[in-house]
Amino acid sequence: MFKVYVKAARLRTLPLSVSGIIVGSFLAASHGYFNWLICALALLTTVGFQIISNFANDYGDGVKGTDNLDRIGPKRAIQSGEISPEQLLRTIKITSAITLVIAILLIYIAFGKDDFVNLLVFFVLGIASITAAVKYTMGKKAYGYSGFGDFFVFLFFGLLSVCGSYYLFTKQLDFTIFLPAFSIGFLSIGVLNLNNMRDSVSDAKSGKNTIVVKIGVAYAKYYHYYLLIASFLFAAAYSFIFFKSWHQMLFLLAYIPIGKHFLVVVRNKRPILLDPELKKLAISTFLFALLFGLGSFLAS
Repeated sequence: MFKVYVKAARLRTLPLSVSGIIVGSFLAASHGYFNWLICALALLTTVGFQIISNFANDYGDGVKGTDNLDRIGPKRAIQSGEISPEQLLRTIKITSAITLVIAILLIYIAFGKDDFVNLLVFFVLGIASITAAVKYTMGKKAYGYSGFGDFFVFLFFGLLSVCGSYYLFTKQLDFTIFLPAFSIGFLSIGVLNLNNMRDSVSDAKSGKNTIVVKIGVAYAKYYHYYLLIASFLFAAAYSFIFFKSWHQMLFLLAYIPIGKHFLVVVRNKRPILLDPELKKLAISTFLFALLFGLGSFLAS
């Protein structure tokens, strides 16, 4: 049974989920702020949020019948009958409680007991993150079924992940930090967009009105191109503004596999063939985070 829950947690999505934390932590370190405990707790919290989201996605799509024979991707836990909806719902509650405890510890370590404003703000953000993870596909008003999944991915995987982690270390925020946050956000949306292009037929039949379902696969491909190009431009803009050495250009190496992925999407005629690209873009985003962060740190 443990292996079934591990499978439902979809560990292959975790590198993407921590990419924003990696960038925010490296940027903070490049400005002289870093704490290993804060970094470790931030990573654990983010992993918790992602696992909650994966469980909730399995549960929501499973009970609504979205995960059916028309779906192209691998079978989910409820869809395959390996876990009952009741078992998975209980697991979501337990995982949410554990993640909230870790998040509270992270906030306390970062701000202490006297900084009430920051404690309150980040506690609310923690609750909001868990709520967003759960409400993507669960409930009658699941935002993933109304085309708002892209916005929330950008908000939580990009802006909150990068800027929030940076603030945990530095207790300050510069508007330029939003530039690499945009890059991570756009690449993360790209992964979701691939998933939605792959599942567009089954999603449409099930009433899951993602952006792809609303605009069609042809236009979704153009949307995908813009996301990848914009991610590059914002990262390049940050490196240009703070240019000190060629180390800051290390992130360009990540755009070699991203460029190859770009061409695969351009040439694609069958959505089913996009499935392997999800993992490639997710790993490329993780690579981008490492190289961008390391380059900024080495140049400091």
